[in-house]
Amino acid sequence: MPGQHTLDETESQVATRLAGMNLDFEAMAVTANLFRAANAARNHMERTVLAKSNLTWTAFVVLWVAWIWESAETREIASEAGVSKATLSGVLTTLEGRGFVERKRGEKDGRLVTVELTASGKRLMKKLFPEFNKSERHVVRGLTSAEQPVAADILRRITQATN
Repeated sequence: MPGQHTLDETESQVATRLAGMNLDFEAMAVTANLFRAANAARNHMERTVLAKSNLTWTAFVVLWVAWIWESAETREIASEAGVSKATLSGVLTTLEGRGFVERKRGEKDGRLVTVELTASGKRLMKKLFPEFNKSERHVVRGLTSAEQPVAADILRRITQATN
């Protein structure tokens, strides 16, 4: 089937195409596989646990940030979710319409908007997160329990190096 190449086939083709170029192939492999892994995990979560609640990855991250911090500014949520403020605005409108969040304008500065979960949003996250974590365990099932903290640390360092 066209476009359906295995990871090994893709890496072999890349090596052939870029042969002779003075490149850091290991850095390229780490970055490419980081991207692939992130997309695979995100797609898995959206197809399984999030689909049951009719949520996108971005909507879930918005709910997660507001749930963890109890109240978060829109700029913080946009940064955590990796989306623009315009995208966040649309997601918040959808989540507000479903009764999961509410936006509050700052008393001193009306431009400042915070987001909080409603009681319904809190119930959703309390019910949803254990199932989400079950899927997280599924995503990392190829790693041993000793490898998981090492992988988490490596990914933290990559994240910190790009900020």
